[in-house]
Amino acid sequence: MNRVSVAPERRSGTFRPPTLQTLPVAVTANVARVRTRTRSTIMAVVKADGYGHGAVGVARAAVAAGAGWLGTTSVAEASVLRAAGLAVPILTWLHPSGIDAGAAAAAGADVAVGSVDELDALLAQTAPEVRVHLHLDTGMARGGCPRAAWDGLLGLARRGQRARRIRVVGVMGHLALADQADPAANAGAVAGMRAARRAVRAAGLGSPPAHLAATSGALTDPSTHLDMVRVGAGLVGIDPSGTVEMHGASRLTAPIVHTSEVPAGTPVGYAGAYVTDRATHLSVLPLGYADGIPRECSPQAGVEIGGRRFPLAGRVSMDQIVIDTGAVAFPPGTSATVFGPDGGATPTIADWARWAGTIPHTIVTGIGPRVERSIA
Repeated sequence: MNRVSVAPERRSGTFRPPTLQTLPVAVTANVARVRTRTRSTIMAVVKADGYGHGAVGVARAAVAAGAGWLGTTSVAEASVLRAAGLAVPILTWLHPSGIDAGAAAAAGADVAVGSVDELDALLAQTAPEVRVHLHLDTGMARGGCPRAAWDGLLGLARRGQRARRIRVVGVMGHLALADQADPAANAGAVAGMRAARRAVRAAGLGSPPAHLAATSGALTDPSTHLDMVRVGAGLVGIDPSGTVEMHGASRLTAPIVHTSEVPAGTPVGYAGAYVTDRATHLSVLPLGYADGIPRECSPQAGVEIGGRRFPLAGRVSMDQIVIDTGAVAFPPGTSATVFGPDGGATPTIADWARWAGTIPHTIVTGIGPRVERSIA
């Protein structure tokens, strides 16, 4: 057996806790990568706390790199960005608590409206003029105005704009099939959005900019770009189409907090699902499924320690995972990299998604609040 001498990473006499470090330089590089694919304005979508990377930090990096807009799920999220000093236009379009017209106006946030009922409720509120993006259902059937009701929405919007209760400043939709990286799959949505924009003009609502594409469309199909593209996952290094190499924007590390040397035939973890096939060393990391480590992982799952990849041993617990380090004994406090952009022995977010049978988005957005955050 070999005992490796690795200087533990300490902080104030204790080990540094599990930490998710956001890498703004990677966000900058990803915005630049998108810019090579489109001439349209880039909206940086920082919903779900910037895809788990910290909304304010990601937003600042994206805007500094040239993003002209920001996108969020709610006015409350937009207000946080405004409080942080971000002055570019912000659109919010999911409204989990409904649209608060006063709060939207106070935050200087645009809101998307996807039904006659939603717009009617907005117009019933007493508030300053609200900037509105009309949201068309372009094939997702999970939000947005059905095409059959579009003329009715435009009529109500026209009345609201004449009364100076709202101002229509955008038209939007979503692509259901952009991840296929096949422009033919997007053709129907593009045609629907173009027809919807013509109807907006015919209704006397001006010529507001239109936006339809998210990351996959922005990277693979120029016909979807229209006036603006919404890039969210791409900011943090995820291309859902799998066609463009992006830069991972985070690194998750954790210290070894316990080590043991065990003989062959030792069951590890709940139900003894893993049994050592030789004498080996085990190291415990203080991360589990409560912190976003997928409970169901393939046997290939592992972490990087000291420049080598070592496999998980046994089931993921709520608060811990066990790593089989074989003949190598690492001292407590040694830092392990769970995922990062480094390559080589270091797993990526895509690796973890593959091991868990999911998509990278669920890995980065699932990192729990017990994990400390930092910015490189």
